[in-house]
Amino acid sequence: MPKDALSTSVRPYIPAEAQLPEMTFRALLMGVILGMVFGASSLYLVLKVGLTVSASIPVAVIAITLFGLAKKVGGKDSSILENSITQTAGSAGESIAFGLGVTMPAILILGFDLEISRVMLVGVLGGLLGILMMIPMRRTMIVDQHKELKFPEGTACAEVLKAAATDSSRIAAGESIQKDSAAAQDAKRRAKIIFGGFGIGLLYKVFNVSFKGWKDTPGVEFGAPLKAGSIGAEISPELLGVGYIIGPRIAATMAAGGVLSYLLLIPMIKFFGDKLTVLVSPGTKLISEMGPHDVRGAYVLYIGAGAVAAGGLISLVRSLPMIWRSLSVGLASMGKGSKPASTLRTEQDIPLKWVIIGCLAILAVITVATPLHMNLLGALLILVFGFLFATVSSRLTGEIGSSSNPISGMAVATLLFTCLIFLIMGWTGGQYYVTALSVGAIVCIAASNAGTTSQDLKTGFLVGATPRLQQYAILAGALSSALILGPILLKLNDASTIYVPAAHVAPGLTTDASKLLKTAQLQGPQAETDGKTYKVWQKTDTVGGPAGKYLVADDGKLVYLVDPGINGNYHKRPDGTEVKKYDAPKAVLMSYIIKGILDQQLPWTLVLFGVMIAVVLEMAGVASLAFSVGVYLPLSSTLPIFIGGGIRWLVDRRNNQLSHNAELTAEQKQAAGDRSSGVLLASGYIAGGALAGIIIAITAGVLTNFDQAMANWAEHSNPFYEGINSDALSMLPYAVIMVLLYWVAREKKPA
Repeated sequence: MPKDALSTSVRPYIPAEAQLPEMTFRALLMGVILGMVFGASSLYLVLKVGLTVSASIPVAVIAITLFGLAKKVGGKDSSILENSITQTAGSAGESIAFGLGVTMPAILILGFDLEISRVMLVGVLGGLLGILMMIPMRRTMIVDQHKELKFPEGTACAEVLKAAATDSSRIAAGESIQKDSAAAQDAKRRAKIIFGGFGIGLLYKVFNVSFKGWKDTPGVEFGAPLKAGSIGAEISPELLGVGYIIGPRIAATMAAGGVLSYLLLIPMIKFFGDKLTVLVSPGTKLISEMGPHDVRGAYVLYIGAGAVAAGGLISLVRSLPMIWRSLSVGLASMGKGSKPASTLRTEQDIPLKWVIIGCLAILAVITVATPLHMNLLGALLILVFGFLFATVSSRLTGEIGSSSNPISGMAVATLLFTCLIFLIMGWTGGQYYVTALSVGAIVCIAASNAGTTSQDLKTGFLVGATPRLQQYAILAGALSSALILGPILLKLNDASTIYVPAAHVAPGLTTDASKLLKTAQLQGPQAETDGKTYKVWQKTDTVGGPAGKYLVADDGKLVYLVDPGINGNYHKRPDGTEVKKYDAPKAVLMSYIIKGILDQQLPWTLVLFGVMIAVVLEMAGVASLAFSVGVYLPLSSTLPIFIGGGIRWLVDRRNNQLSHNAELTAEQKQAAGDRSSGVLLASGYIAGGALAGIIIAITAGVLTNFDQAMANWAEHSNPFYEGINSDALSMLPYAVIMVLLYWVAREKKPA
């Protein structure tokens, strides 16, 4: 069948000739706000565990509900096309958050300041570039290949929008109207679930962390014969929700990587290294003096990073045939984009000339923007890799969905090639660290946003939206989310930054303060007790003390070692307050690639051990990337994800055995599970728990006295927080939200 014939055989829910309210101010504003909310929660997740989940369906459900509430107080009824615009604008935040969280924290790890101008520029430019590069491919990927490319999240979101369509939308679609229809009742039920999950996640996190109601990470450390082995779990609602959404297979694979690290690699290193009387590089003290956390930081993290890099590249190599096909399709669709626009509302895109002008303008800004330290070669690499991976991301999203799209592998490949080119040209100074990372970050965000844009345009194609208006909406959503995510990233880092007294880590060490030009003050809670201005020294060697950023007095004496909140090594402030750090696993990988190639400073033996772990897994038929991320992350982060995946397995197993589900295909059962009540409640858990975590972190400096008072009370009077039974008792409130998730996710047996 010719492609044009294939496209005309698909009838959208709202016909092209129908005229309904679409890109209204209220729809766009709500989408922008929801994009910021879900972008913030996604950024929190990617800093903790290196992944995010699609926000499309939760945004759609919330939009439908809020418009419904507005109608009850005298507002206008919303159309399905307005809901589509809100969902489109709201989905941009999650994809930009992933790109920023995967790349930008590497700036800190490389020893540079996380400047707000740099973060915001990368987010804005990468987000807009990815959307513009996808627009010329819309007709080919969304319309012509409608049956070939399923876009699972986009298709599921369209079903949610159609199920909750209002009377005016149903009339336009040619359907009969029924008061209090089953579809309307189902929409109300879905809304209650997601808002309920949001409230539960928020309250749970506040009582857990702010009021010290119970331990947030119960665990146990083993003695001989499994010395230094340990098991722990961060019992948070957001990680439980992530595990439920990604499903049992990926959740179990990630947790298996954590088991390898904490119950095999760390105990093995302690077993063979306890009797050694010499330092083993890159460790800075004897293995016999190390605890589990020290062993992980000195050795296992490099093994995990090597495994993640290999897993990402393997997933990319496996996609090479598809990359070639996607590139061919992309170039062909560019030619189609030059044809006159169709008069049909559902076939109108932003004109190609404005797409090209926009891309060129973005590349010009990239080239001249001082915070990016960019040059012409870097801009050309962004152009080449940006188009390549935006095309690949769009097609992969259509075939396997956003959750399985190897965006981080594309970022790794971009960084590898960029750093190798820089090395050949002799560009190995600190400035080129930032240039290489800026290239990788913009390409990563562009690829991520191109995939999200494709999902949204698929949703719009199925419901009968106007592509041009959707494209305007996601451009607005991407711009607004990028502007707010940069400050949030900096605030999260500052709130968890620890200023370690230099006398504890580098006693007696001094430097020539007259040569130091940059100054800084303390940020976060410790700024309340020390408001002085110090000079900044970036120490690059380990002589006399660890490398890192130091604050120096005017006489040259070192006062503080600045340990960042993202990937920092210290977890207690001088007053004894415990601080939660963000592991940012994929950002660490990016920093290792840059350092390893440009300065050749990596412990390559450990990295190669990780590479071999990934190779062995692939030979055994196991997806190495998810396992490798588990090797890198703390087991306390992957174990709750595993628990969430286990609940999903139990729910799906029960629901699939019901008589009305027995005849469904495996693909239909998976699709039904992806838009079920359990996914909505899990999404609420994620948004509520993550936003509570962000608010608690940002207000830490303001509420220091309250936090200390609650900690003192909990340590002396709360058996759920401190004492021999605290680990077991802490599992009781967690068990409540686990049971609730299972109970809500179950389908009712037919009468």
